[in-house]
Amino acid sequence: MEFFFGAFENEWERRRAALLHERSLGRGKTLEEEERRRRGGAVPTASLVAGRMHGGTKRGRRSAGLRAGFGAGEPSMRSRFASLASGSQPAVVKMASFGGGSRLGAMIGYISRNGDVVVENERGEQLRGRNELSTVPGEWDHLMKNRAESRDIGSFVVEVKEQFDPASAIHEQARAILKRGLGDRMFAFAASPRNDDTGFTIEGVTVLRDSMGERLTGDGKASAIVQGRLDGDEGEQSVAATFRFTGYGNGTDYGSARLRDLVSRYQVVAYDEQGGVIADAKQAGDVVQLKWRDGLHSRKPRDVMHVVLSARAGTDVQAFHAAARGFLAQEFAGYRYVFSLHDPSKDPKPEEAGGKRPHVHVHAIVAMRSDAGDRIETTISVFRRWRVTMAEKARAHGINMEMTDRRERASAAAYGKNQVRPTNRHGRTEHEATSEAAQRRYDAKRSDRHSLPQTERSRRYTDFAKRQWEAVATEHGGEGVESFAQSQLIRLESEVVRDHPRVPGGRKTESLRSQFITHLVSLDQIVSRDEPMRQMSRSEFEAYEKRVETALFQAERVIPANERANFDEIASAAREHVSVRRELMELQEQNGERIASDEPRLREGDNDANVRWDESVARHGLRTVEAANEIMLEVEHYREAIDLADAGEGNANKASLQASLDLVIARVGELGASGNTLIREIAEVDHDLRIAIEAAERSRQRGGKMRQEGNGTSVIQSPAAEAAYRDRDDEPGRVQTDEERAGPVADGTQQTRDGPGPRPGDTTRTDPAQQLIPRLEQLQRETDERQEPERDDRER
Repeated sequence: MEFFFGAFENEWERRRAALLHERSLGRGKTLEEEERRRRGGAVPTASLVAGRMHGGTKRGRRSAGLRAGFGAGEPSMRSRFASLASGSQPAVVKMASFGGGSRLGAMIGYISRNGDVVVENERGEQLRGRNELSTVPGEWDHLMKNRAESRDIGSFVVEVKEQFDPASAIHEQARAILKRGLGDRMFAFAASPRNDDTGFTIEGVTVLRDSMGERLTGDGKASAIVQGRLDGDEGEQSVAATFRFTGYGNGTDYGSARLRDLVSRYQVVAYDEQGGVIADAKQAGDVVQLKWRDGLHSRKPRDVMHVVLSARAGTDVQAFHAAARGFLAQEFAGYRYVFSLHDPSKDPKPEEAGGKRPHVHVHAIVAMRSDAGDRIETTISVFRRWRVTMAEKARAHGINMEMTDRRERASAAAYGKNQVRPTNRHGRTEHEATSEAAQRRYDAKRSDRHSLPQTERSRRYTDFAKRQWEAVATEHGGEGVESFAQSQLIRLESEVVRDHPRVPGGRKTESLRSQFITHLVSLDQIVSRDEPMRQMSRSEFEAYEKRVETALFQAERVIPANERANFDEIASAAREHVSVRRELMELQEQNGERIASDEPRLREGDNDANVRWDESVARHGLRTVEAANEIMLEVEHYREAIDLADAGEGNANKASLQASLDLVIARVGELGASGNTLIREIAEVDHDLRIAIEAAERSRQRGGKMRQEGNGTSVIQSPAAEAAYRDRDDEPGRVQTDEERAGPVADGTQQTRDGPGPRPGDTTRTDPAQQLIPRLEQLQRETDERQEPERDDRER
């Protein structure tokens, strides 16, 4: 039988067909060898490159590559260092956790924010909402082994019917009983006498596995086994006690919770199997984490794994999303996976609940076993290859990113999720450690302390990295590149000095002073006064503040004794500079919030103005409102100009502005006296307008008397009055009415040659315009008197 491998669409189908064909010819591996290959160290990995599995390389070649410090297809160390010095960000790929098939739905719900965030699978299909996401566990069910978690810790109760000996402590008698029933297992307990004086009760927590590997199941069957040991064989003295398990669980989390609960419920202290005192919750956690952990031999199902890909704040979201998609497609080809992008600007989860992290990142849930039966390998070399691939995909989409190794910068080791608990999720998450050792590790990582590798192989790797940093520093790729490379050399050299204290004193002092100066130069570049103080977002400011504090910390570690006073002054100035930037950032946030809160009020104000206009038109009429609005705009214009002149902010002549305002107010009084009801309504709250209207009304009364005395003859305007009207008509910005544009009426009843016609809003239209002539002449004379000294000065 001959196979045509091109007929298969998927790589795993071709490999399976080839394997079956080799076995049919007797040249293939036995089933036992194949199973051992899948379970052993040379397991094929998830990635398919150039038609072969990454893990399919021979062990000898892979070991040689690791000795050299590089993987296949990995960029050279010098090129990576030069890129990092130029501003590239490190590739961050974290294997967050494993889980069983029963946890798959919860893990998908977490990365999808319970269906609010779009999830994409390995086929490029986008799943939205809980209904579509609920189909994933069913599709992956055949890949889940669903192994049960190991039963590591059990809780129990012992009812002792015998009276305890007052001569000895009750906890010593209880410990002896538990030793007999539980053997050499580790346990903790608390004992208290019963109220009826018929014995005492023991409650406790125990490790279910003993030193010989025997593991109790923590159920009724295990209770019977322990009870049999308490009862003893024939001829042995039995203990009048009843033992039963009340629960069991997996891992240190369960054990810590049960033991802390036991300590909190009892007023007296608890004890361990050696008689040690457990007085509070902290000691209870230390017992489980430090003493019991190694004896648990805990195991959990690893059907799926949770991978997190991260980028710096400010990274292009769409480009990073595409890079993450390419990374998953290459590294996990042939495997089932789903992933989602968490963008802080669109994350539906609130910040205080753990959402809206200040950087873009991708969560992926990957099945550990492929449809072909291959299992993903999770080793240090595989994690390194993942970072290389992620950096390649990021660069392909325009993101400057490089793979990094913590040995290249002498960085501290990372802390695990079980070593810390979150305390503050605003901005960058703050944690507190679960033990003193975990606190030291957390502090070292957060403060970016130096940590030189301990193994000989890692030391050789670090020495090689140091030579590459020296090469980058001497290539003169720019001041920034050289400064960054020098700072990395200082990190590595300071660790060598600390690790080898036999360096001569003078040489060591000179080295420390050089390091101190370098750190101050780095600090000066971070806190540069020549750089414009641009506005920062909160995430950018937190990163900036961390850089400043890191530079100060590094400088303080190597400060010479005679430079302490100068350093304190520099540190104070740097922190003051950071405080100013913090105030600017907070002010920017407050302005943004104020603008967001003012927008509804501004829209509401616009609506109110429209409503007031409509109400005014309904009460007074459109022509009346338009006429009043037009002339009141002129009044406000001149009033604002006069206020600016008083404040010294304008170059205009205040006397001229006041004269123009008086003329406009006289026109307002004329309009109000003519019957414009809106002007009269405004005059009730404006003193100047009220006086102008009263003056106009008095002028009307005097004009009426003159008309009666002259038997209806027309009043001939004086030259001064005509000049006043011409000045009024020539005023800048004055808008003529329709009647004025129409010119004089062509009948014989016209009373003036150049007098203006009736104004909009004049509801009477019976009094002639000449009634205002005396008032206008008076205003014109006052204006001429004010301007005459200025005119004389100009003529001189």
